[in-house]
Amino acid sequence: MSPQFKIRTQLRQGEIDSKALADMGVTSVIGVDFSEAMLVGANENCKDYHNITFKQGNALDTGLENDSFQLVLERALIHHIQDLQTCFQEAYRILEDKGVYIIQDRTPEDCLLKGDDNHIRGYFFERFAKLKEREIKRRHSSELVVETLKEIGFSEIKEVKLWETRNVYEQKEQLLKDLLKRTGRSILHELDDEELNELVNYIEKSISIESSIVEKDRWTIWKAVK
Repeated sequence: MSPQFKIRTQLRQGEIDSKALADMGVTSVIGVDFSEAMLVGANENCKDYHNITFKQGNALDTGLENDSFQLVLERALIHHIQDLQTCFQEAYRILEDKGVYIIQDRTPEDCLLKGDDNHIRGYFFERFAKLKEREIKRRHSSELVVETLKEIGFSEIKEVKLWETRNVYEQKEQLLKDLLKRTGRSILHELDDEELNELVNYIEKSISIESSIVEKDRWTIWKAVK
């Protein structure tokens, strides 16, 4: 059986995904990252998984062999990349015939859904127009993703929407503290401390419940076949 391939630019999540694939019975998983420091940590955290290896590279130039992999998985990656064509071409190159390419990311529409007790992210863009502008610039539309996949030569392209539980907070205060720390929310680094406090106060007043808050994000998943 050909090895499976998992690509990610931030390996903390990549470690989780790689372990999940290995636990599902995938015989060989390769994780790719451009950061030597991240690779050192990934190797240490996955040292008990003998079918997982990590390699230095990036999504535009993995350094992996042609036609060698049954699966390429890219999660929360493409919003960091402007050149989708080169990224998708690299995935196409390393996949064997009938290999599967899975991309998971957020479109502008996913991010800019109205804020509510579950979709906390929506409040960011309601309160600060500059965050909305930034998010639109860094996110790719589904139409562009599908069009580019077709241009590269992928077929059987399918798209699904997924609501993923980001975190569960017993009390609203826990969520607010998480926001103030900008935990896992790179977009909040666009705000200074005063603006961040303003946003957190806005969210505190907007959320209608005080406990058992289940925060969710909506993702788009594209599946394509070489």
